[in-house]
Amino acid sequence: MQTSETLYNNGLRTESVHRLSGKKIITDAPPDNNGKGEAFSPTDLMATSLACCMLTIMGIAAQTHGFDMDGTRAETTKIMSSNPRKVSEIHIKLTFPHNQYTDHHKKIIENISRTCPVALSLHPELKQVIEIIYEGRG
Repeated sequence: MQTSETLYNNGLRTESVHRLSGKKIITDAPPDNNGKGEAFSPTDLMATSLACCMLTIMGIAAQTHGFDMDGTRAETTKIMSSNPRKVSEIHIKLTFPHNQYTDHHKKIIENISRTCPVALSLHPELKQVIEIIYEGRG
């Protein structure tokens, strides 16, 4: 089945429709590349997809291994290089709302942060910097 359909809407903007759900995503070129920056840029989506993938796979692991990660946040920072213009680094700070994880759970979480499908699909030269914080008491 087709994943999505994307339409160019002038002004350096696109609209993509997810075929299965009908949900839409709009992208806009960033101000530093002739755009308005009124929506995610395509490279913003790429960087954010890494965080979304990590959290999704961690959620599957949480269900499987019986730990809670509701409320976990990911802060994503994308760093661009200019020659050639590309994403050179993605920094993700994962903050878990409590620290009630066994060493085994933490090992699972840390492994997923490096091996989720998006992480493995990105070019090896793209630097992925992952910080994991467990807040609160154990």
